[in-house]
Amino acid sequence: MTLAPLLNASIAIQLHAFAAMAAFVLGLLQFARRKGTFSHRTFGWIWVVLMLIVAISAFWIHEIKLWGIWSPIHILSIVTLVNLPLAVYMARTHRVSAHRSWMIGIFAGALVIAGIFTFVPGRIMHGVIFGS
Repeated sequence: MTLAPLLNASIAIQLHAFAAMAAFVLGLLQFARRKGTFSHRTFGWIWVVLMLIVAISAFWIHEIKLWGIWSPIHILSIVTLVNLPLAVYMARTHRVSAHRSWMIGIFAGALVIAGIFTFVPGRIMHGVIFGS
């Protein structure tokens, strides 16, 4: 394992990756913690900001070009930017079950499933974990 491929990448990729890793860890902690507390809400807002950084920074990453400079990850970023406010709205209107579902969906889609694809050979995170 070496951080060299990530540290040699563009600032946008570094920001994207480190925010995603922090959001992943914080998300796992949120799932394990008691819900509805002040700390849950505080960490939840931090997680939302991290996810905004992940989604927005993706628009400056153009490693995979399927449609001009765009790729499916950019569609996922748009979906995340739409779903995050909806998930927050659900919490603020006390629709706890819907909030839980939206947040789990964002976590699973934008962090877990998208994250798995970062380990494909030739991608930067593959190089970080498995070396070049």
